[in-house]
Formats: sequence, C-alpha cells, structure tokens
Amino acid sequence: MSVTAGAETCAITSSRLQIGDVDLELHRAGKGPTLMFLHGAGGFDPAAPFVQMLARDFDVVAPAHPGFGSSSLPFWMDSVDDLVHVQLAVMERLDLRDVTLVGASLGGWIAADLATKNQSRLSRIVLVSPVGIKVGPRDKLDIPDVFAMSHADLDALMVADPAKRKRDYAAMSDDALRTLARNRETLALVAWEPYMHNPKLKHRLGAIARPTLLLRGAKDGLVSADYASAYAGLIPGATLETVPDAAHAPHMERPEDFVARVKRFAHV
Repeated sequence: MSVTAGAETCAITSSRLQIGDVDLELHRAGKGPTLMFLHGAGGFDPAAPFVQMLARDFDVVAPAHPGFGSSSLPFWMDSVDDLVHVQLAVMERLDLRDVTLVGASLGGWIAADLATKNQSRLSRIVLVSPVGIKVGPRDKLDIPDVFAMSHADLDALMVADPAKRKRDYAAMSDDALRTLARNRETLALVAWEPYMHNPKLKHRLGAIARPTLLLRGAKDGLVSADYASAYAGLIPGATLETVPDAAHAPHMERPEDFVARVKRFAHV
C-alpha cells in the first residue's frame, strides 16, 4: 500500500504477525528511529495523515491490538493487561530497540502499563489523552461512560468539530461496520469493569524511568485537564502539553501539530 504525504510517497506494508495463539494485524512504514504506535479504541487507520507524516522521519510500527481491526482475540483474553503482554511480545519478536512508544487513549493506557513492566526497549514515551487510572472519588467516573451515550453525544466529547466526524453508516461496507462493532465489543470486554482503569496502575507509574510526554487536546471531553495533570504527576519528570483546537484525538485532528511535538520530544 502507498499513500501520498505532501510531495512524498510513503509505502506502508500490512502483514500478519503470530504471537502465541494471537494472529495480529501489523502495519509498518518509513525509515529512521523506531516509533511504535498503539492505537485507541477506534482502531488504526494506516492512511491517516499523521501516519504518513511520522513515516518521513521514523520507522513506524503499528500493531492492531487483539480483538481490534482484524487481529484475533483468543477466548482467554479479557483485560488490558493481556493486551500489554502481547505488545511486549511484539517488541521482542521484531527486536525493536530504542523505541519511541506512542499510545493514544486506550493505547495510552497500554503504553503506560507496558512501561511499568519492561522499559528495556524504550527510549521515550508519548501518551496521547491516556486513560487507565482512577484519580477522582469512588462514586464519580473520571471518564464519562461512553457506552451510555449516543454517537452524537460521544462525538461532541471526542472531537473539536463534531461535523467532521459524522459517518454515513449506510454507505459503509459490511467489513467496515463489522470492524467498528468488533472494536467496541472488545473495548467493553477489557475496560468495562472496573471502568476505564486498572486500580493498581497509578501506584506503578512511579517506576517509569524514561522521558515521558503527555499530550491532551484542549477541547477533550473525555480526558479532563485535571485528569491529565494527575496522570502526568504520577510519572517522574513527565511533561504535559495541551494541543489547541483538538479534543480526544489530537493526532487525528491536528496531525501537523502532533507530529511536530513528537519530533521535538524525540529530538528528530
């Protein structure tokens, strides 16, 4: 597969990777220092502009988590912890070194948890609107219940301009609709109870000893400014930056700004 980024054409390879009994969808593009991208609950789109932009300066490695996209989901997998161990195995199998690990939303949770388990292959970490911890009172959700609202209400929280997110479901292929439903089903499986967090993770974030950048869109209706600040405060030396005119997915809404921040942080 090839996509055009400005005046440059970037070849994106899509392949399969077997990790134990998991058959993973894997995308790779570009040359340079390794950047591993862990997608959020919406899955990974290899044609997204930010991928093209990153591939100009990085070797971008983007596996789809088990249960997302076309990656298989063994019957015994039912937690984010399971997904973390698969992504650790991906890094080992591909022998990725000095990795800039970038995780968005659910992928940010996976990235943060991964870094508490094994940092030996990481050089630095970028968490984009991450979830995964509980910092507020027990009787109040830190992250709004995405399963209890309409698509329109969710879009209003997810993107700075909801009009740009409107989808014509009637025009989508059966495969695309099936993937959307499967992604949502897997999210419910791994993040429903306890809702959008691992109670132990916030106590483990202090073990992260790699430079860490946390990015949050200024208009994010899911990850609040207080939540993002608390998250960054639990990681030694972490820096928190706010991306203007973006909500929960600044890498999708403001790709140029996002890529510039990642490159600056990675000294590329």
